[in-house]
Amino acid sequence: RYEGTQVGQLDMEFLHEGICKYDRKAIWETKKLSEPVLEAKDNYNDDLRKILGSYNVASKEWVIRQYDHEVQGGSVVKPLMGAENDGPMDAAVIRPKYDHDKGVAMSCGMNPCYGDIDPYWMALAGIDEAVRNLVCVGADPERIAILDNYCWGDCTRPETLGALVRASQACYDGAMAFGTPFISGKDSLNNEFVCEDGTRIAVPYTLLISAMGIVEDVNRCVTMDVKKAGNLIFVVGLTKNELGGSHYYKVHNELGANVPKMDLETSVAISRRVAKAIRQGLVRSCHDCSEGGLAVALAEMAFAGDLGIEADLRGLAVSDDCIKPDAMLFSESNSRYLIEVQPENFDVFAKLMLNIPFGQVGEVIEDKKLLIHDTNQNTVIDADLDTLKKAWQKPLAW
Repeated sequence: RYEGTQVGQLDMEFLHEGICKYDRKAIWETKKLSEPVLEAKDNYNDDLRKILGSYNVASKEWVIRQYDHEVQGGSVVKPLMGAENDGPMDAAVIRPKYDHDKGVAMSCGMNPCYGDIDPYWMALAGIDEAVRNLVCVGADPERIAILDNYCWGDCTRPETLGALVRASQACYDGAMAFGTPFISGKDSLNNEFVCEDGTRIAVPYTLLISAMGIVEDVNRCVTMDVKKAGNLIFVVGLTKNELGGSHYYKVHNELGANVPKMDLETSVAISRRVAKAIRQGLVRSCHDCSEGGLAVALAEMAFAGDLGIEADLRGLAVSDDCIKPDAMLFSESNSRYLIEVQPENFDVFAKLMLNIPFGQVGEVIEDKKLLIHDTNQNTVIDADLDTLKKAWQKPLAW
């Protein structure tokens, strides 16, 4: 109705049942892939710089600055913040009403590289990342809604439809576990092109998850830039030997097989525990660990805050098979958060994290460097923040 006049009427049965349903065949076969054997190194500085400079990870400041993200002055957490207002935030937060402290956080999650191995785990990783990003800024994980945006190939082909079914099953599993309803979405199927010679080119299986969450008090919002030298750095969540589809493999022109998986029950528990720590004021900064793994996340936190970080991999909670330095540094295992805590809050924070995987991996330092020591106390990353930041900013500084 518009101004009391009925302008449209549609029977719900027709809406849901009026179009005939297709009967199509869907096939999914697990791909036969293997892990590459990469040479062990004494130092991974070059690998870190290459990952930071890869297009998926590199700074998007140029395009972000094309948009006004301060409309009506309601922005609480902006896309870029930190010591020099150029650090990559995990999510954005707006305050719709000036006379109210409640806010709305928005984030996304996507990694088509995982879809080259298994679309199921790609979809779950997208949901988990979108939820993590919201939790990092202070959103309530029990008050999140999500949207899907599928970009797929020709679904008349059984193998392509099978991949779509597998991703959709993951969406159902993830939404039910996290309690995050899909409130809308968009499908872009049949993204293929046939060349003159008959060669078919299709987009990779891609699913973008967008998420919105409620922040009860925007005054308790947290950003990802480290705040003060002497503060402690924790990793909450388990790091596994999961380099399949990682950006570490990508810069070495490899794909791998061990795509990041997740235990949904544990993932939900971790998100709620981290959110509780933020509500209690125990968290000075928080950053999700995703593309590029731990080393990239530490570098981003450091140069966003214009302070160094010294880390020790002996404190990292890892699976039994995660023993190599490159796996610890660059694995993209899901459900992990990097958290900065003041020393006086160590005991309270550690007690809150009991019975979930976590560990203290380092501290914030005045020296503007990223130092990471392996489990044998060898320094596997020793890099100036300026060098890392330039590697991150240069590729898309148009």
